[in-house]
Amino acid sequence: MPLSQKFKLDWKFVERFCGILKVLFPSCTSQSALLFGTLLVVTLTEQLIIYQVGVLPSRFYNVLADQDYSGFRSLVAKAMVLIIINSTLKSLDQFICNLMYVSWRKTLTESLHAAYFQGRVYYTVNVLREEVDNPMPSGCVSVRHPLNHPPPPTPFPPICHFNNVFCFCSTGWIGPVSIFGYFVIGTFANKILMGPIVSTLFEQEKLEGDFRFKHMQIRVNAESAAFYRAGKVEHMRTNRRLQALLQIQKSLVKKELWLYIGVNTFDYLGGFLSYIIIAIPIFTGVYDRLTPGELSALISKNAFVCIYLINGFTQLIDLSTTLSDVAGYTHRIGELREVMDDILHEQCDYDPASGESPVDTAFIVDQLSYKSPYADELLVEDLSLTISQGVHLLVVGNTGTGKTSLLRVLNRLWEAHSGFVQMTTCFGPRGTLFLPQKPYLTDGTLREQVIYPLKDIYPLSGAVDDERIVQFLELAGVSSLLRRTGGLDEEVDWNWYDVLSPGEMQRLSFARLFYLQPKYAFLDEATSALTEEAEAQLYRTCKQLGMTLISLGHRSSLEKYHDVQLRLCGGACWEITKLRGEAPH
Repeated sequence: MPLSQKFKLDWKFVERFCGILKVLFPSCTSQSALLFGTLLVVTLTEQLIIYQVGVLPSRFYNVLADQDYSGFRSLVAKAMVLIIINSTLKSLDQFICNLMYVSWRKTLTESLHAAYFQGRVYYTVNVLREEVDNPMPSGCVSVRHPLNHPPPPTPFPPICHFNNVFCFCSTGWIGPVSIFGYFVIGTFANKILMGPIVSTLFEQEKLEGDFRFKHMQIRVNAESAAFYRAGKVEHMRTNRRLQALLQIQKSLVKKELWLYIGVNTFDYLGGFLSYIIIAIPIFTGVYDRLTPGELSALISKNAFVCIYLINGFTQLIDLSTTLSDVAGYTHRIGELREVMDDILHEQCDYDPASGESPVDTAFIVDQLSYKSPYADELLVEDLSLTISQGVHLLVVGNTGTGKTSLLRVLNRLWEAHSGFVQMTTCFGPRGTLFLPQKPYLTDGTLREQVIYPLKDIYPLSGAVDDERIVQFLELAGVSSLLRRTGGLDEEVDWNWYDVLSPGEMQRLSFARLFYLQPKYAFLDEATSALTEEAEAQLYRTCKQLGMTLISLGHRSSLEKYHDVQLRLCGGACWEITKLRGEAPH
């Protein structure tokens, strides 16, 4: 569906915007609601003060025409007080708006994070779903943009302002009606001009995310790219994304030109319209009985009332430029929330089975067939096996036959095409743990790397836990990291992927495995960057710690650490053979 048809100011925008408002204002007593209520009170008071300041010139006309010195002095004193109060209220208005921006950004971003990191949503939305590109980088930036625009300074639409009363008393019905008609025409014209901008702005946000992702990709994989001497080709690819972004930005600028022309035209027409409205009662003889001084004071007062009322409507018309931005960002955030909600409804994490399942079993697989989400051809068909405690399983096969895909299906990252998979143990320590083919190192200290993904015990770990961590670092052969980092809890300012070799990253992953000590450890080519001697030491330690190993790999040296071999032969075929000891269940 074209973007121009998919994203615009329509009912879908209203639904998404209301959904975001529910997040920003969860209750009437929430911080955001209290801040917004305070802002309304402040801005309403500000409007009353502004009116008093606005009619001061008409009073100066009177006292100066009457040469009233004492009245002039008191009016000057009153003017100074009103100006100070008005300036304070305006500053307080902006201060509250800035507080609301921080509060709203915190609330909305944390809401996105809560859905994004729940279950396997972050994996599915990044890898398996194509609706949203670069979801969280773009989503978080999209959060920042609309909230940067503070609410309009007037808490209620100008049509409800008491200025309408003064305008009606001075000019009759033609004054308020003319101003309202002017506002309706301006709103309709700007609605037409905003249509093309919303979809273009949405596309710009998408390309902005692609461009940032490209730089992040180079940053994370800088060493690998450097070994390929890939500077020129990455320069070309990055510039290609930049050019696509700049092209859509130029298109957006051209479309916004017409909107700016419309907005500025109505701004100037508003000032001109005020004099026409004021002139009508004057030239029709309504105020012929007034003296020149009184007429001057009345003209000054009416000019302020009409111009202020027109300015209020003009501000709403000017908001059309902001509204077009907000609409684009709202669609971006709303679409991301909808996709994540859809994923959460589809996914269901397994819980350990009830007492009916064997206590010494991790997985029961029956007639399982699976394939890649991006292909129709089955990788494996009708696979049946039981992963039981104490029976070490080796999964082998050529590249592309579905070894890692089997782990993805067991871990429910991918859905099975058909068949039955049951996880009968918990995930994590004393349960099941997966070591992926590419080690994952989070940001943080050395302790946080070892205990990952545990979070509850940090940073309250005591000396006993420190001794265990140091012991497991030594068993994994990376005790030197203690010297390089300065200790378990010293903050480091480097990227772990930049300073550790592939072998060190794999050893650190094993130190993490030793610390967590699961019953079942799934190892996806976890020693591919290590020597066979290092591999032997790590596998022996795993067995000494009581782990049942399920390994994926190509090395024949792995066979001696396992009891059963599952060979994936390609073409959806497979075979199970006994290596030594017990037969497969």
